[in-house]
Amino acid sequence: MINDQNRKWIILSVASLAFGLIMLDETIVAVSLPTMQHDLSMNVLQSHWIINSYLLVIAGFIAVGGKLGDVIGYKTLFIAGVLVFGIFSLAAGFAESSTWILTTRALQGLGAAIIFPASMALLALTFPVEQRGKAMGIYGAIGSSCSASGPLIGGYLTNDISWRWIFWINFPIILIIAFIFWLAWREPDLNIPRPRIDVAGLITLVIGISSLVLAIMQGAEWGWGSTLIIGLFIIAALFLALFYIFELKVREPLIEIDLFKNGTFSSSNLVIFTGQFTKIAVIVFGALYLQEVLKMDPLKAGVALIPAMLPIPIMAVLAGNATDKYGARNPVLVGLFLAAIALTLMGLTVGTDRYLFLVPTLLIWGISVAWMFAPALVAVMNSVPVEKQGQASGIVLTAQIFGATIGLSVLSALLREIHTYKIVFMTTGLFTLLVLIIAWIFLERKTKAV
Repeated sequence: MINDQNRKWIILSVASLAFGLIMLDETIVAVSLPTMQHDLSMNVLQSHWIINSYLLVIAGFIAVGGKLGDVIGYKTLFIAGVLVFGIFSLAAGFAESSTWILTTRALQGLGAAIIFPASMALLALTFPVEQRGKAMGIYGAIGSSCSASGPLIGGYLTNDISWRWIFWINFPIILIIAFIFWLAWREPDLNIPRPRIDVAGLITLVIGISSLVLAIMQGAEWGWGSTLIIGLFIIAALFLALFYIFELKVREPLIEIDLFKNGTFSSSNLVIFTGQFTKIAVIVFGALYLQEVLKMDPLKAGVALIPAMLPIPIMAVLAGNATDKYGARNPVLVGLFLAAIALTLMGLTVGTDRYLFLVPTLLIWGISVAWMFAPALVAVMNSVPVEKQGQASGIVLTAQIFGATIGLSVLSALLREIHTYKIVFMTTGLFTLLVLIIAWIFLERKTKAV
């Protein structure tokens, strides 16, 4: 029998491991893209969809994923999420065509959209208030460590075994997670009304964002002035406008628009969006640059990206402590400033085609990441009332995933149009500098809990 004291740590372990797999899948694919592109007879743009099909589904469904736990119960939800993720990870490894890999990746993203918010909710339901900080710290550290190890693991598997194992490796771990969770979880008696799912908001958001991303990704190939691309932009604008209108009127919105009237809340979410945008630039396009321009194999490219990932878990602790001591504003500004400097220098450095010149810029970016994410997350949660913490966390997760999918779309389009990695890094650096100015203006100097 599992006693209550052990049960919460078991729940923490399986929730953190599930979250870690999602974070791993965000970075493990990057170094494998050129090999997968060759084996599956895909062009460069199609290979980028291997990442963005996954991210796009997460972005569209993550806001509703958390609410489903209160509707159908967290035991059913979490097990369903991990099994969907695991089964379609397994299926992705058997892909023989671009359609196969993109479809399975999208369905894998559906599982991730359930796991992401559900795993956070499990910790809130399991741990008392005085232990939640410690639990979230462990949870975040495991996720960061998995994300940091992605390029190295992906490079090793692709180079020495097969890229298919970057997907197959998930399945046995998922089965273990599902079995242990099934044994350990006890559904809490919350005695609260079951929330309604904002179906109109979900449909309009998914159609709006999907149309926007598709237009940006395919614009260079189909022609920016083509009827199809213009039509997609019009559809995106129409459905996102409808989403905004619906969210203002519905009783239980998918995303509570009124929260964005708070400058700290809005600017902090923009910082999280930007942090994820920069991660796509460095990890995905950095891996492509190392292989396509510097002619590294996948394993060497994974090793070469270690300087960017190594500081993240360490800096996360320091950034958290600094936020507790000084508030979120200064740490966020430091993170944005370092990221802007790193990416601008990276853009200047790639023209030399010398990896050693890239190492300092990768280290600076790796240091900057934690100083953007952790303090901004604290600022978001402290800027809303206690009863809106769940809604705020859902918006944060949505902003993070949107940063990745919009970042990949925009940077893919730029690379396809201008054919130089310099534009990828310089554009990201300039965007980060713009967000630094916005955060300087709108982020409050003190962000105490409401």
